[in-house]
Amino acid sequence: MKRVACIAGLLGIVVAMVVGWTRFDRWIDTTELPPLATETSVEMRDRNGDLLRVYTVDEGRWRMATGVAQVDPLYSDMLIAFEDKRYFSHSGVDPWAMVRATGQALWHGRVVSGASTLTMQVARLLEDSGTGSWAGKLRQIRLALALERKLSKHEILDLYLTLAPFGGNLEGVRAASLSWFGKEPRRLAPDEAALLVALPQSPETRRPDRDWRAARAGRDRVLARAHDAGVIPGESLESARAAPVPRQRQPFPALAPHMTDRVRAASPLSMRHYLSLDRHLQEALERLATARLSDLSRHVSVAIMVADHSSGEILASVGSASYGKTSSRQGFVDMTRAARSPGSTLKPLVYAMAFDLGLAHPETVIEDRPVAFGSYAPRNFDGRFRGEIRVSEALRLSLNIPVVLLMNEIGPARFMSGLKRAGIGPTVTGGKPGLAVALGGLGISLHELVQLFAGLARGGEAIELSWKPDESLAHERPRFISRAAAWHVGDILSQLTPSEAKANGRLAFKTGTSYGHRDAWAVGYDGRHVAGVWIGRPDGTPVPGAFGGDLAAPLLLEVFQRLKPKLDPLPPPPPEALILGNSDLPAPLQRFRGRQAVFSAEADAPVLAFPPDGVRVALEEGMPLVVKLRDGVPPFAVLADGAPQVTGHYQREIALEHVGKGFVTLSVIDARGRSARAVVEVD
Repeated sequence: MKRVACIAGLLGIVVAMVVGWTRFDRWIDTTELPPLATETSVEMRDRNGDLLRVYTVDEGRWRMATGVAQVDPLYSDMLIAFEDKRYFSHSGVDPWAMVRATGQALWHGRVVSGASTLTMQVARLLEDSGTGSWAGKLRQIRLALALERKLSKHEILDLYLTLAPFGGNLEGVRAASLSWFGKEPRRLAPDEAALLVALPQSPETRRPDRDWRAARAGRDRVLARAHDAGVIPGESLESARAAPVPRQRQPFPALAPHMTDRVRAASPLSMRHYLSLDRHLQEALERLATARLSDLSRHVSVAIMVADHSSGEILASVGSASYGKTSSRQGFVDMTRAARSPGSTLKPLVYAMAFDLGLAHPETVIEDRPVAFGSYAPRNFDGRFRGEIRVSEALRLSLNIPVVLLMNEIGPARFMSGLKRAGIGPTVTGGKPGLAVALGGLGISLHELVQLFAGLARGGEAIELSWKPDESLAHERPRFISRAAAWHVGDILSQLTPSEAKANGRLAFKTGTSYGHRDAWAVGYDGRHVAGVWIGRPDGTPVPGAFGGDLAAPLLLEVFQRLKPKLDPLPPPPPEALILGNSDLPAPLQRFRGRQAVFSAEADAPVLAFPPDGVRVALEEGMPLVVKLRDGVPPFAVLADGAPQVTGHYQREIALEHVGKGFVTLSVIDARGRSARAVVEVD
């Protein structure tokens, strides 16, 4: 009977244990887990994976997704040795640590050491629960045991690395490492790893920017424990203790703010974006733009863009040098996207189209002289006229009259179509484009201008510039000019390279200044890259004295200097390029005359400069009518209503004594029989 009773008792104990375990097991399995997916910072990375920019989460906190593979193994080893040395063997709760902590508390009458495992700390962080009550501690134990059943050890550790507090608005080891050391935690020195282990123990009292002594003391305790556990050798311990503690936080990366804002807005659900930008180049050009602002008035802004024209990838984009700053420079405006008047920077396309249409060749002679197209009478920037000049020289000197003569033959509509084939969508005020588009009478952005010159660099083959790595070539557009025309234009523009810069290679570039000195431009390319610079006021107000050649061109050269030590060579001429002197050109290409040349007067035919046709002239009694002539070959004959008034006259100012009142038809004939006429009213 005793044996039966004993067996029954044992069976009862076993049953009770089974029932108890079953209920405990069910209690753990039915634990309601908090959301495990936590909002983390959106990250922008460059073409090499380097961090460009980080965005904060709710309440302005920095919380970056972190995995074990993203941190130095030394940190993980120190963390386990200091916080939870049996982490990989327990099931969420360490009973030995609990026994130890309880015994120490009873012996000393106060809490000497904690018993929370890393899993229990994760449970607390997930629910943001405190540790001051038994109910709270019991909830952490239950949740820790449940987490261990749902997640792997590495997944739980990933949560800790992402959620652990590091003081202020820093959460997670990546945010802490970037803030305190200015680097990712992939490689950490022993002193750095130890500080990151120590901070979550008391994140506010150990903040180095508040109490660096407390931070150092906490760090040194971690180092001592790591040494005792064999994580670091003795020599590393001593050097780590001697290392200083950082006393202030470093700013998070915030490069290319305008572009990254656009990228984020385009894909708001993506947490990590990879851009074609190069972090080091972007950083260098942002510094360059900021430095240039110091030489300019407080309302002026600077924008820069660089791309690889072989792939179409944008390598750097500076929309403004004063983003996020309260200033009169309006740094929030992305001036790489704003439509502005391009000034003379579109002239290369006009010349290239003229070459393609057989209107001109670089060696063609063209007239730089006063012209008028109805009420539109273009003038050169300096107000001078050069007379006969080669087309290549007219482009190098950026003369206005020759390019308008060519535009008149090409036609504004055809020119606008060429821009669209190049992927450019300009804006034109007043609706219908006129001849002034050749001189910048339309709106175009720096992005579009750089894209246009990228097409010139590619031999007239259009390409869409993109921030997406390796995706630009998928959006190619048709050819907008021929290879030969593109090469001729590039060859002409490359001869503008300053002599002091030619040692590094030739750069094909063009400057521009918009009407009223509102915009100063410079855009150019070598054999691999294309870059553009804009300087002006975002509100469109004039900047007195702003010239593309004086302001933007030097900055463009500095951009290429920061891009690479030596320029890539420009391509050789294609086989179809016609490389001849003027005298060897076909007769129609030797001199530009235009479509109406057969019906129009010769370039140097006589002109009645005064009185002009249709004018009313008031003469006092007995006063002669003074006629002023321009061009033509003397001697001259002047007629009034067909009757000769003067013959054989060599002067260009002639007084006519016997001209009656009323409407009079004046005619002048030069030595070659060429004539000019005007009908005037004499009163």
